Amino acid sequence: MSTIQLKLNDQKRGAFFIEEGDERLAEMVIAISDQRLIVYHTEVSEKLRGQGIAGKLLDQMVVYARSNGLKVVPLCPYVHAQFKRHAELYKDIWDQNWKQSV
Repeated sequence: MSTIQLKLNDQKRGAFFIEEGDERLAEMVIAISDQRLIVYHTEVSEKLRGQGIAGKLLDQMVVYARSNGLKVVPLCPYVHAQFKRHAELYKDIWDQNWKQSV
């Protein structure tokens, strides 16, 4: 199993991801802004489906958020569903008051 990596650009946008060679097999697209980690999208390729990879990406993101004192804004439907389903696990980092400025 390939390791989960994190890459952020100068604007603090990027992803937690798994690559094999030149192929990105899984990713969780994020951005960091104002002490918030915003999760936009999670995708896992067919090759890795059914292996709990999305959950592993979620775990890595949560560890990163906690260790960096960030609140999470789960715009990604998968992450939002996990936060709602297991609210007690994420209440310390879930930013439920965040409203996107128009």
